[in-house]
Amino acid sequence: MAFDPSYAAPAESVVFFDRREIDQLMRLYGRMVAAGEWRDYAIDGLREAAVFSVFRRAADTPLYRIEKHPALARRQGEWAVVGEGGLILKRGHELAQVLRLFDKGRFSVVE
Repeated sequence: MAFDPSYAAPAESVVFFDRREIDQLMRLYGRMVAAGEWRDYAIDGLREAAVFSVFRRAADTPLYRIEKHPALARRQGEWAVVGEGGLILKRGHELAQVLRLFDKGRFSVVE
């Protein structure tokens, strides 16, 4: 008997980044790698959020998570930068505004 896709359960919707957002995230990542701050990244598409995690080393926990929560777009803003301990460092409605947290001179990593 052949598989009939009409009987398959509907796929859960997943939040993900669009091409423009990935471009902005990868430009930031490239800049931070060149500065020697970041070494690895991971991208996750979840049911309620999309997450771009950055790591100092591949085996570590994420230094930062840049999260997109569309459900919060009309409230605090759909974008957030979350620190290593789970503290929200910046939240906003525009990705570019939230990524300014990492601009040179405004922010530095302390070991």
